Amino acid sequence: MSKFKYKAHRPGEEVDVIGEAEAEDKFHLSRQMRDQGLVLISATVASNRWFDPDRINEIVIVIKLHDKVTFANNLSAMLSAGLSLSKSLDVLYRQTKNLKLKRALKEILKDVNSGLSLSESLAKFPHIFSSVFVAMVAAGEQSGNLPQSLKLLGDQMEKTYALHRKLRGAMAYPAVIFLAMIIIGFLMLTFVVPNLVSTFREFNIELPLSTRIIIGLSDTLVNYWVYFLVGMIGIIFGSYKFSRTEIGKHLFDFTILHIPMISGVVKQVNSATAARTLSSLIMSGVNMVESLEITSKVLQNSFYKTVLIKARDGVQKGDSLSGFFQHEENLFPILVGEMIEVGEETGKLAEMLSNVAKFYEDEVDSITKDISTIIEPFMMIIIGLLVGFFAVSMIQPIYSITTAI
Repeated sequence: MSKFKYKAHRPGEEVDVIGEAEAEDKFHLSRQMRDQGLVLISATVASNRWFDPDRINEIVIVIKLHDKVTFANNLSAMLSAGLSLSKSLDVLYRQTKNLKLKRALKEILKDVNSGLSLSESLAKFPHIFSSVFVAMVAAGEQSGNLPQSLKLLGDQMEKTYALHRKLRGAMAYPAVIFLAMIIIGFLMLTFVVPNLVSTFREFNIELPLSTRIIIGLSDTLVNYWVYFLVGMIGIIFGSYKFSRTEIGKHLFDFTILHIPMISGVVKQVNSATAARTLSSLIMSGVNMVESLEITSKVLQNSFYKTVLIKARDGVQKGDSLSGFFQHEENLFPILVGEMIEVGEETGKLAEMLSNVAKFYEDEVDSITKDISTIIEPFMMIIIGLLVGFFAVSMIQPIYSITTAI
């Protein structure tokens, strides 16, 4: 999208209209003018600067989940207070500081004013508003209770955001330790080992296998660092591309579900996410089949997606939902299937799913608080083994030299 300064003429009027407007190109600008009853006379790009801070900010800045939570909650509050949808969107457009969201809200406001529903307008921005977001808004519009749906949506996203934030916080400590190990190892191999190698070669002593391995790594990093760097980049890029393929994603998901300590957390997080999303959609009035379809898209793990798709197809044929979860105890804990069965029997499925989500969110919260304490001994053992291997490999030749002297 570019900003144009234009001059247009309205048939029947003597004075030309001058202003600014955004469009993909002059052709689209002309069509916009025509829709407004104007005839485009001339148009020039408003800014030809090679450096446009607003454009750069719009490219760099991302729309965070917190921005969407704020949008949903504020829109719900204003609609509940009696403001019209158009006025509420206009207020949010003027208040938001995020340039990407601001541009989207401008288009949404324009669509709503032209007669489109809010859900139809939001659906035009799938990279910003997820299928869950659009479905819950559409359900709120159909039921005539849009403010409540938006409030429920805001709560659901806020709890999902809190869950993911706890996971990221829990993994920060191991990630920092691992990065520190790599940096220290690199410095030792490139600065310390070469100095020791010159000493070993001067005395012409026979080196143990472990020492020769470390010297080989050091020589590779010092003398062939370009090839090493290219190779590492190639491995990382290749691994990333492979992980995006269906086979690679399936293999990664399988691995993550079978790593000790991590697998339990993964299962609880996916159970909480599935239960929370299903509960929110059902409470908003979305039918079960569509709710399962949308939830399958929300979950990232391919094994969980498969279960939800099977459940969708089964429910469409008249099967009970609980059976699909009870048959997948290797993915969903027993409690999930049992609570869903109780919800189906009592007619309180959404409430039961909400309770399941809260239970596993609390479980994840408890685990993430202790994860540093659990991982720390294993990290210390790994560090100790690496340091011990390096120390023995370097000290043993030195000891041989001092003995020979």
